Amino acid sequence: MTRNVPVPVTVVGLGSMGRALAEAFVGAGHPTTVWNRTPARAAPLVAKGAVHAEEVRAAVEASPLVITCLTTFEDTRSALEPAAPALAGRALVTLNSGSPAGARAMAGWATGHGARFLAGAVKNVPAAVGAPDTLLYYGGDKAVFDEYETTLKVLGGDTVHLGHESDLAALYEMAVGAMLLPALAGFFQGAAAVQARGLTADSTVRFAGKWLEMIASLLPVYAREIDSGDYTDAASSVNLFLAGAAQEAELSEETNVDTTWLAPLHALLERAVEAGHGDHSISALTEVLRQPGRKAA
Repeated sequence: MTRNVPVPVTVVGLGSMGRALAEAFVGAGHPTTVWNRTPARAAPLVAKGAVHAEEVRAAVEASPLVITCLTTFEDTRSALEPAAPALAGRALVTLNSGSPAGARAMAGWATGHGARFLAGAVKNVPAAVGAPDTLLYYGGDKAVFDEYETTLKVLGGDTVHLGHESDLAALYEMAVGAMLLPALAGFFQGAAAVQARGLTADSTVRFAGKWLEMIASLLPVYAREIDSGDYTDAASSVNLFLAGAAQEAELSEETNVDTTWLAPLHALLERAVEAGHGDHSISALTEVLRQPGRKAA
């Protein structure tokens, strides 16, 4: 593991997150080389002390540790293709979105060119990069993680190696990320509803935050139920949630807010009741979400 040593780092991809990563490395004293398809994006980083490489191969050759932050694994391979011969022996760490299958394909491509590979995910916004509680997790070559753990912690203090499988970060990112859009859509629906009464969306923030804290406190309970397959201790049953579905229609009528995005969720509740889970914990929806006959990759 590197300790208090300014490891040279290359950052490929300078969108909002990539810039935040590069700024964190520069701020921590690491010699930082940057590259982006649009060279102008490098200028603010150069002003802070980074070195801009004109070609991606030169960027890769500049450092033993190469961090990529592009949109997808396909984008990453495309950007790195001209530098593929230079990857041999270097640590390549991807921080982009994508499926587990995409991560496995990326790992095969990278190791096929001799790179030592980690696929990771930043579980926060760009402004949080570098904070002690910012979470990043990685899957892949544990030797790479051990060697560069101190350097990677520059990006966030909560840095985790999930295991040797290269697709684990993508798996967890998609598994956890599935909560984001429904949670945000629920907040947006609530904001529209209170605005219909002449109130401000800002007035809901305190209460929404407390609600999310309560939900977070229930996750360990639900996880135990799901892992054990025992849903009989139902503090909040499927039937209870289904009874509340009718109230959404009343809210829509009163506030003229579209709540039809909830229809698939209500259908999921009905399927759970039909499957005999009406009096079971709401976590029993997990059983309905499973697709019998389909095998995991």
